[in-house]
Amino acid sequence: MNYNSLQQQVPNKLITDIAKAIDGEFTAIQCYDVLSKQAPNKEIRDRILEIRSDEMRHFQIFSQIYFSLTRTKYTPKMNANCPTNYRSGILHAFKDEQETVDFYHDIAREANNPFIQQQFMQVSLDEQNHAVWFLYFMNQN
Repeated sequence: MNYNSLQQQVPNKLITDIAKAIDGEFTAIQCYDVLSKQAPNKEIRDRILEIRSDEMRHFQIFSQIYFSLTRTKYTPKMNANCPTNYRSGILHAFKDEQETVDFYHDIAREANNPFIQQQFMQVSLDEQNHAVWFLYFMNQN
């Protein structure tokens, strides 16, 4: 990945959206840790932890892009509270993953840089896959 070649003149909205994406990934990492501990069995717990691992990778990618564009390190913030029980956590995760797919497509469209476009489109595919898993978990009970 060549983060150093990213354009330096970027719209403020793109920077703001990337920061929001970082916050979303940061929140998912925290909430999926909680959710994994509420999972009804090892199979689901392991899958949630695998999804959490993807979110950690996304967080790193977006943080590197943000730094490349701004030359500053972004300090992430929780953008939602984690649900307090498994059922509401799975529902929240499903909705969040689906909304995130649309948001990442929007970012890819607004970015003029092919590398940024590619990264957000690739991550959106992961997010869609996560949503399918959470839908599966919702239908297990």
